[in-house]
Amino acid sequence: QVQLVESGGGLVQPGGSLRLSCAASGRIVDINTLGWYRQSPGKQRELVAAITRGGDANYADSVKGRFTISRGNAVNTVYLQMNSLKPEDTAVYYCNAKNGRLQDRGWGQGTQVTVSS
Repeated sequence: QVQLVESGGGLVQPGGSLRLSCAASGRIVDINTLGWYRQSPGKQRELVAAITRGGDANYADSVKGRFTISRGNAVNTVYLQMNSLKPEDTAVYYCNAKNGRLQDRGWGQGTQVTVSS
């Protein structure tokens, strides 16, 4: 199993920026893809962005051009740079790890992002 710990959430005004970080531990050799999901009240959890060990990234249409996902020098870290934040980006953001067969290997505990004036 993989353990994931997120950090970097908080309150920001519309148009502002935040950077989320996620550090994985445990069986990191199992990890192929690290990603960020989010869930707001009354909605299903949705994929925000994900990046493979090889550096291939994909994004939800709603965040393209505003968010950037990247992996740190260590294979077990992933970041989400969020710019031009909107109130509709408000949600709990979760870090996720998947293996090469796209099976979940772990979830973080979540970090709250609130975009409000």
